[in-house]
Amino acid sequence: MRIIVIGAGGTLGAAVSGKLEELGHEVVRASRSGPVRVDLTDTRTLDDLFSSVTGVDAVVCAAAHAPLKPLLDLTDADLSQVKLYGQLALFHRAVRHVRDGGSIVLTAGRFDGPLCKGAVGAMVNAALESFVETATPELPRGITATVVSPGWIAETLAALGRDPADGTPADQVAQSYVDFII
Repeated sequence: MRIIVIGAGGTLGAAVSGKLEELGHEVVRASRSGPVRVDLTDTRTLDDLFSSVTGVDAVVCAAAHAPLKPLLDLTDADLSQVKLYGQLALFHRAVRHVRDGGSIVLTAGRFDGPLCKGAVGAMVNAALESFVETATPELPRGITATVVSPGWIAETLAALGRDPADGTPADQVAQSYVDFII
């Protein structure tokens, strides 16, 4: 299979890409700074991606960002740069370019209870899950879609100076993406 992984330069995206490659799939690793450049805040890069990469069986979005800021400190720019719009724009394009019977996997998130400074993230996660659940029956040509909603990734917690034991290893979370695609 030929699979685009957006966010392949990050912890989770690299783990998903590695697992898929180990299984013998061709992975197009896309990121903001890699050779295949995609920035979810710039829809032109999504158009460029699908113009240059064809014959795609699946699209995975492991690029996810929502600001962890106090509600009163959020700006309009913060709200326009969150992972919701970029993933919706990606989904909209991927449906037109994924082969018949292909799949699209987006990333939301789950956290136990309220997360201080996490209001925007919670909104985005719920919106993505609801969108995919509602849009899936409309997908043409046997295309499937899902949202993977992990909690904290252990490696991300470690990078933030927090206890990685409170998270799930990226390799384990990556398997959820692979299981859906394969």
